[in-house]
Amino acid sequence: MNSKPGTRSKKPEWLRKRLPSGPQYEKIRRLLARSGLHTVCQEARCPNMFECFQSGTATFLILGDRCTRDCRFCAVAHGRPDPPDAAEPVRVAEAAATLGLEYVVVTSVTRDDLADGGASAFKDTIYALREQIQQVYVEVLIPDFRGSTDALEEVLLAEPNVLNHNIETVPRLYPSVRPAALYKRSLEVLSTARDRAPGLPVKSGMMLGLGESEKELEETFYDLAAAGCSLLTLGQYLQPTPHHAPVARFIPPEEFQFWKERAIEIGFKGVASGPFVRSSYHVREMYEKSLL
Repeated sequence: MNSKPGTRSKKPEWLRKRLPSGPQYEKIRRLLARSGLHTVCQEARCPNMFECFQSGTATFLILGDRCTRDCRFCAVAHGRPDPPDAAEPVRVAEAAATLGLEYVVVTSVTRDDLADGGASAFKDTIYALREQIQQVYVEVLIPDFRGSTDALEEVLLAEPNVLNHNIETVPRLYPSVRPAALYKRSLEVLSTARDRAPGLPVKSGMMLGLGESEKELEETFYDLAAAGCSLLTLGQYLQPTPHHAPVARFIPPEEFQFWKERAIEIGFKGVASGPFVRSSYHVREMYEKSLL
């Protein structure tokens, strides 16, 4: 199934999802607004946003809500971002404590305008969370920091519980989908994390339905495993607006199950695979599988 640029494909029945609401969702939404915080759930229009808000889970988006890159799959706004807010790490930690969170995911827009790519903000946020919440688990979903090992080591210094960096798609599609990123560089982020922090669970994620072949998908699984990735998320690409990359194909649930089983055969410890799966989906369960 192909869409022309400027159009959007009609979703199949298995991709139709009711959007619940309720007091817990409203509590989180109001708290984030009062605190001047952003979540990737809202900015990226995640299909699980309401489900996660209802269960008291949110993925905090630090360093503003504008990205310096313009990937053709992503709904996050791009442009010139504001300078980093030195008080943001504490506000994130206070919000997480208020919500009673025990497992917190921290991600960011890509900040190629900053010398360290925003690594120090990740480090400060991890430290602030640990000061506010005694037994907190912190997962970070980081950009590629333009390949800077120093920036990556600054994040690792704060000892996150899981380090996630998404490969997103197969190498052939990078020029059209992630023109400012490099497939090899993303693999190097994962392998460097494995080498510099032995024992740290390393995680990555992919979107299916952008035009990848079965062979390309399997080859990417092997590349990720070789780079030290033990946790993997696989979800359906959904076109955010008519101006983004079109959906090449909607993947039925049984194919997601097949790819989950194949990834486990290749050696991944934990795999979340399904049309609605995103990087932060069932994060605690994924982390627990990494410890087995």
